[in-house]
Amino acid sequence: MSQIIRIGMDTSKHFFQLHGVDASEKVVLRKRLSRKAMLEFFAKLPATVVVIEACGAAHYWARELSKLGHTVKLIAPQLVKPYVPRNKNDGRDAEGLCEAASRPQMRYVPVKTAEQQAALMLLGIRDQLVARRTQLGNMIRGHAAEFGLIAAKGLDKLVSFLAAIEQDERVPALARELFTMLARQHEQVQLELKTIEAKLLAWHRANALSRRLAQIPGIGPVIAAALVMKAPDPHALPKDHSTGGKTRLGKITRAGDERLRQLLVVGATSVVKQAKAKGRGAGWLIELLKRKTPKLAAVALANKMARIAWKLMTTEETYDSARLNAQADVRVAAV
Repeated sequence: MSQIIRIGMDTSKHFFQLHGVDASEKVVLRKRLSRKAMLEFFAKLPATVVVIEACGAAHYWARELSKLGHTVKLIAPQLVKPYVPRNKNDGRDAEGLCEAASRPQMRYVPVKTAEQQAALMLLGIRDQLVARRTQLGNMIRGHAAEFGLIAAKGLDKLVSFLAAIEQDERVPALARELFTMLARQHEQVQLELKTIEAKLLAWHRANALSRRLAQIPGIGPVIAAALVMKAPDPHALPKDHSTGGKTRLGKITRAGDERLRQLLVVGATSVVKQAKAKGRGAGWLIELLKRKTPKLAAVALANKMARIAWKLMTTEETYDSARLNAQADVRVAAV
């Protein structure tokens, strides 16, 4: 067999499909291996480049193969798709990965360490607990409405509402028993959420970059930690769409991490609400709110927050509100 210079590997829970080429880009390997046989195969193989789609367990396999001396590259699924031949199957997926990695300008996903993966678990578990808390709250309010009982909005109103239901003789005994069960579940979720948020805050305080990002208005510990944990190489984040010598910076799109985009918009919305209610904030934002709806202004601000965060991540600078606001106001005045 010729020297293999690159292998595309399609992964799954139990089987792995390999597609390898030599220096002349000739196919010299097509192989399907079980989970156990895969590591045994690569342990005996001379060091080479292994290309994996950045999906579930990809970072784990990248770390394991790196221990065996191989160079592992992860490619985002949307970048692999154009190179996968028609009539998709595991073999063609592996071939597409191998082909995509042959392109000099291909972009790769940085391999995360086990510690980075553990930190990301904090965000994932927090999101799940918040969703569960909302689900329980809606369930409690929905069932209570069937007995003519309603409560004011807000998490702080729910505990007293459940206590009142427990003492309300108009509610059947069976229903009160079930409401008590829901109350225990809600309390447990609240306790677990507080534990996770305490761990997330501790992680944020221990990370210098996360602390610097939290200086940006609209970015708190959760968003700052998410930016550090989720963002790929910050040098690859901003994009422009320039032509004819005129530079146009990119806008927020549906590409990238959906949750991170959502967090940025939520943070921007809080800043917009304060600016609209109290008239305090950056001059450019106040002017923008005179022409645009709060939602559009929030998205524009989220875009700006992402760019400021990118600047701090790539230059190791600290946030300077006076300088940034002055620059923004000059651009607004020029328009």
